[in-house]
Amino acid sequence: MPPQRKDRIGRRGERIARRFLRWRRGYRIIESNWRCRLGELDIVALDGQVLVFVEVKTRRSTVPADPEDAVTPDKLQRLRRLAQAFVSQYNLGHLPCRIDVLAVTVSDWPWPAKVVHYKDAT
Repeated sequence: MPPQRKDRIGRRGERIARRFLRWRRGYRIIESNWRCRLGELDIVALDGQVLVFVEVKTRRSTVPADPEDAVTPDKLQRLRRLAQAFVSQYNLGHLPCRIDVLAVTVSDWPWPAKVVHYKDAT
C-alpha cells in the first residue's frame, strides 16, 4: 500500500477513535500523537481519574487480519515504556494508569467504521 494512503487511513482511524472515546466513553482527550525519542503515543486521555494511553490500530474492511492482531507483546512493552516517559515528563506519577487498544475497521463511505475497545490491554 502506498505510504500516503496508509497514513490517510491511520489518520482517519485516529479521528474515529478520538470521537468514540469522547462521545461514547466519556474520556477527556489530553494529547494526540505525543512523541518522544522512544516513539509515539496515539492518544492520551483521562477516564475519570485514570490516565489512559490508547493505541489505535486501523485496517480497511478488505484486509483479512483484525487490527488488534498488530498489538504484539513487544508492542505492548514499548507502549509501557512510552507511558512511563509521558508520566515522568509531566510528573503524573500520582495517577493510576492503563493501556487501552482501539481496533478500528474502516469501510468506504457511507458505511460506518467498526470500533472494538479493549480496556486494560496489558
